[in-house]
Amino acid sequence: MVWEQRWHPLREEWIIVAAHRQDRPWIGDTVRQPQTQLPPYDPNCYFCPGNIRVSGEQNPDYKQTFVFDNDHACVSFDAPNVPELTDSIYKRKPARGIARVVCYSPRHDLTLAELETSEIITLLKVWQQQYLELGAHPEINHVLIFENKGEVVGVSNPHPHCQIYATNFIFKYIETEARVCERHFADTGRILFQDILRTEKEDGRRIICENETVIAFMPYFARYAYEVFVAPKKTHPHLAALSNDELNDLADILQQILIKFDNLWQMPFPYVMALHQAPTDGEKYDNFHFHIEFHPPLRKPNLLKYLAGPEIGGGNFLSDTSPEEKAKELKRLPTLHYKLQN
Repeated sequence: MVWEQRWHPLREEWIIVAAHRQDRPWIGDTVRQPQTQLPPYDPNCYFCPGNIRVSGEQNPDYKQTFVFDNDHACVSFDAPNVPELTDSIYKRKPARGIARVVCYSPRHDLTLAELETSEIITLLKVWQQQYLELGAHPEINHVLIFENKGEVVGVSNPHPHCQIYATNFIFKYIETEARVCERHFADTGRILFQDILRTEKEDGRRIICENETVIAFMPYFARYAYEVFVAPKKTHPHLAALSNDELNDLADILQQILIKFDNLWQMPFPYVMALHQAPTDGEKYDNFHFHIEFHPPLRKPNLLKYLAGPEIGGGNFLSDTSPEEKAKELKRLPTLHYKLQN
């Protein structure tokens, strides 16, 4: 039984691990999995090729990926340039930037886990290009690429896609991560994420899969039951700095993890996936280690990890599972998608 606090060095917070709580009696609400088989093309989908979006624009007849400005942007250069508040404890700034959507495929019925490796490589190259293009804008300080997958994390359209928020500010977790990475290097002369990788490899129990240049593991300080980090073994501040060989290896490991997720309960596995890349504010971030984090909200097939008193009220995560046990579950799963196994 694991029952202790664990330090999250990238977020600078303690995680309470109380694994004996996972099987406590539960008579509350459960999650119902969608049973509907999606069609390859949906005439009512705003993301499918040739369809009209809510903005009135028509999507091209795209064959691979498709990038467009979000019709419901959370940041924009059209946002009002609000004046600062003076002589007040309250502050405000304009919410400026560019919000985009990246459709992974013209197929409405596929997920990232079901794409071919070559299609994932194509997507990774799109992410590289978007990071460089948007990050070069003088007002953009950070490019956040993320995917919300599944209704339980609020996805309103199942067409496979991710979002990009290129903003005039740096999102808090990235800002904290960049700061602690710099401080760790100043204090020790070592890169923090490399210390994490070294510790994980020395222990070995939470490593799920790896190849020559990329590794996937469930961190010692995981907050969610099936939280997984996918990272290059060499430190790069952002995805665009990876070589072609590293990019191919990343696609390989990413695909393995995504398929293992789906194979876990033989269902499309919901998650929030976020690319942790260095800010683009003109500062140097040589000690920032690009990686991808998966935060799956389910701790059982039909049971959500609710964020409640400890997380929302107190500010610390309470994990109901042991990272060592959950990593073992994922490690033993096959890398052939369950839809192709029979």
